[in-house]
Amino acid sequence: MDATAKVAQEAGRRFEKVIQILDGHNRDRTRLVPILQAVQEEYRYLPEEVMTLVATSLGISPAKVYGVATFYSHFALQPKGKYVIRVCDGTACHVKGSQDLVDALQGKLGLGGSRKTTADMMFTLETVSCLGACGLAPAMVVNEDVHGQVGPDQACEILEGIRQQEGM
Repeated sequence: MDATAKVAQEAGRRFEKVIQILDGHNRDRTRLVPILQAVQEEYRYLPEEVMTLVATSLGISPAKVYGVATFYSHFALQPKGKYVIRVCDGTACHVKGSQDLVDALQGKLGLGGSRKTTADMMFTLETVSCLGACGLAPAMVVNEDVHGQVGPDQACEILEGIRQQEGM
């Protein structure tokens, strides 16, 4: 097998799941949002080449797919870590010290500025406008696990627990 055929075979395997998702939605362009959600669940973000494949398969422009992907904050265009940590910065959480959580986690993870994901792709730290858990302020979510009334030390303990679980 020559190099070009090998690259094409690898690309075919990579896109096989996307084709299954598209077929599962009958390649119905009105199902664009659920299709993108399923693709993101598979890749943990929306790779550019996959959005182009989705557009082509649905018979719509890549610009439309990109527009939908960038309109909803739920969609990510950059790869995320295995563990996505979201710290709420809504009014209640902000007043009760959510920035202290962010500062502590950024320090532990070596993140800051525009860098949101660790180099080993284990952790992504995000600040969100509201988690809808004001009674738990300050709150953070690690993937699907909600942690309420978290202080900076507790946030770091949660992080260390994950690292130990991962053998890091």
